[in-house]
Amino acid sequence: MYKSRYQAAGQSMLNLIDESFEGITRFEKIPTLITQNADEASLFVAKEIAATIRAKQSEGKPCVLGLATGSTPIGVYNELVRQHREEGLSFRNVISFNLDEYYPIHPNSLQSFNRFMREYLFDHIDIPPENIHIPDGILGVGDVFPFCKQYDRMIEEAGGIDLQILGVGRTGHIGFNEPGSGINSPTRLVTLDHITIMDAASDFYGEEYVPLKAITMGVGSILKSKRILLMAWGENKADIIKETVEGPVTDHIPASYLQKHPDTTILVDPVSASMLTRMSTPWLIGKCTWTDHLIRKGVIWLCRKLQKPILKLTDHDYLDNGMSDLLTEYGSSNKINIKVFNDLQHTISGWPGGKPGADDSTRPERAHPFPKRVLVFSPHPDDDVISMGGTLARLVDQRHEVHTAYQTNGSIAVFDDDVLRYLDFMDDGSQIFNLNIDVKPLKENIACFFNDKKPGQVDSDEVLHLKAAIRRSESVASCRFIGMKPENVHFLNMPFYETGTVKKKSLSEKDISIIVNLLRSIRPHQIYAAGDLSDPHGTHRVCMEAILIALDELKHEPWYKDCRLWLYRGAWQEWDIDMVDMAVPLSPEEVMIKRKSIFKHQSQKDRPLFPGVDNREFWQRAEDRNGTTAITYDQLGMAEYQAIEVFVRYALPL
Repeated sequence: MYKSRYQAAGQSMLNLIDESFEGITRFEKIPTLITQNADEASLFVAKEIAATIRAKQSEGKPCVLGLATGSTPIGVYNELVRQHREEGLSFRNVISFNLDEYYPIHPNSLQSFNRFMREYLFDHIDIPPENIHIPDGILGVGDVFPFCKQYDRMIEEAGGIDLQILGVGRTGHIGFNEPGSGINSPTRLVTLDHITIMDAASDFYGEEYVPLKAITMGVGSILKSKRILLMAWGENKADIIKETVEGPVTDHIPASYLQKHPDTTILVDPVSASMLTRMSTPWLIGKCTWTDHLIRKGVIWLCRKLQKPILKLTDHDYLDNGMSDLLTEYGSSNKINIKVFNDLQHTISGWPGGKPGADDSTRPERAHPFPKRVLVFSPHPDDDVISMGGTLARLVDQRHEVHTAYQTNGSIAVFDDDVLRYLDFMDDGSQIFNLNIDVKPLKENIACFFNDKKPGQVDSDEVLHLKAAIRRSESVASCRFIGMKPENVHFLNMPFYETGTVKKKSLSEKDISIIVNLLRSIRPHQIYAAGDLSDPHGTHRVCMEAILIALDELKHEPWYKDCRLWLYRGAWQEWDIDMVDMAVPLSPEEVMIKRKSIFKHQSQKDRPLFPGVDNREFWQRAEDRNGTTAITYDQLGMAEYQAIEVFVRYALPL
């Protein structure tokens, strides 16, 4: 989906080393297939499942599948449903055993894996209900142990699992086998790791509502499967994939036990594979093609390893650290150093919209036209200032026509108590100014609703509208503080988000048309968008996809050819320096402007409803991230700045 340096860090990295070199995977202890994207991998898995089902059908035998839940296998289940409907794939001979289930939890709960499987697969295929097996989340405590024993026994009586699909948690868990699980562990009741609970917190609308335990198929049960396919997507899985594939077998990383299985394949997208040696440091494996991006990546890696700035690297540094091929190609370290130093130096610009009247041949953004029409897309109502608040203020200060478009209303991320607080304000205001507005009935109605509200229950329409209004008012206040014109603040309210739950709809034509109409009305010279794959809720991914689809529809319009798309990151992670195309330095005063603009989003202050696994406030995350980037540039030999915001340019197709 993403191109330019982002693509270079992903898909095109696959082409930088000689695939015929037999040592390409010599650090990998499990066969690992890096696909172009998650969709391609999901199709691969679905086809293998279908082939296994049909092979068993031809033998007149049942096909026993081990199934997983979570966001990772959704694409697989969608494809299996399609094959059932359009290609006649039958599941009549399938016996399924699911990996796990929270405990305790009702099977109809929004977060139940039982419900997940019905909604995504079982309700749409012809599998006999009696062939479906899922751990029971409503068992009495005394019934759990015998149930688990029986679960393993039923798998054996069915002939064992023919094909088991797995995801992997950030703790390295497979199923819910957390660190410390033994290699021979059976199906059992387990206590969830804190990281696993935090990862699930958004689904349960708060960490305090996540069950502390789960029933899971054991590592020993999983390893008895005849064939295992493990899938992982996204950069938040990159570290654990490296540990699983290249690290030692250890109970600290239960997924590493798969190294002991005779027929396991791991399927990853380029981003989740990014920490594997063949992707992160291919020069340590064998001969590779030294593109400009790979040279920058390699030199920065060498600087960090040796704790040296770029211009102090020597020939011996390259020779002693697996980069002799690059030295041979360029002749001397000095030539390489100057090339990378200049390349990185040219990313730094205090003029993100372009500097008028300046030579722009080495600047990241062109000088003309000036001023530019700038459109900043913000998936949630605060992503713009959290991610690029300093750059946003700089663009306004440098007299560009700056627009911000909030793609979703962010209503689900508002605490219930904030609604009551704003209603109190409305009530007091109406009395102070003798307004003929009676808020009390609405307050009482909503207070009663909140008193009876269950965790995960969808808010009423009136509550959702009030929560959206809170986020809108905060966004307007933030934009006003930066100096933007009120008429340049756009609330798109994309329909895919309007579910009132963490789970969203798929993109529709209406979603795309909203983006298309806005782009046509503004005809921007610059677009900024969130290229963030670490968003735990997936909203950023969907919002980015909508922008790209809309731009594809508009690529034949005259303004499009003069438009550039810049990608920032959300609150969870920053671009790697080797991928950066533009770095905007911030002064101490600008850091404070950014902080105060984030503070305007008061409903997200102190503790946001969905903080992810990072408990710091958003302004703290932003300042630490921008400060760390500035330190990194300084350590590489660049000028010393208070903070730096960085961007990757997306190469729009013409």
